[in-house]
Amino acid sequence: MRTIKGAARNKAKRRLFRKVKGYRGGRGTLLRSAKETLLRAGAYAFRDRRARKREFRKLWIIRINAAVRMRGLRYSEFIHGLDKANIQLDRKILADMAVNDPVAFDQLVERVKEVLAA
Repeated sequence: MRTIKGAARNKAKRRLFRKVKGYRGGRGTLLRSAKETLLRAGAYAFRDRRARKREFRKLWIIRINAAVRMRGLRYSEFIHGLDKANIQLDRKILADMAVNDPVAFDQLVERVKEVLAA
């Protein structure tokens, strides 16, 4: 007996169109366009999950650099001083301290300056 793929194909199309709900024009209504758009969206999502990490690291470095320069150091000197002082804080925490806890960040910069002077 010949079998047809009717129910499975309809289910697959339903699943696909649920995912592209809200896309503009044919991207949300035409099968081929919807498939292509969904593939491309997945590729962008994969790529940008990694790009987001790079963007945040860049932002943290910019914030740390601005805060450190106001206190008389350069970013590279500050990071080198942290290494020499054996202070292990990542850039995310440092940037957060620079913005939200300037008093603690001042103490950190002073400690780095002492280590660099020695």
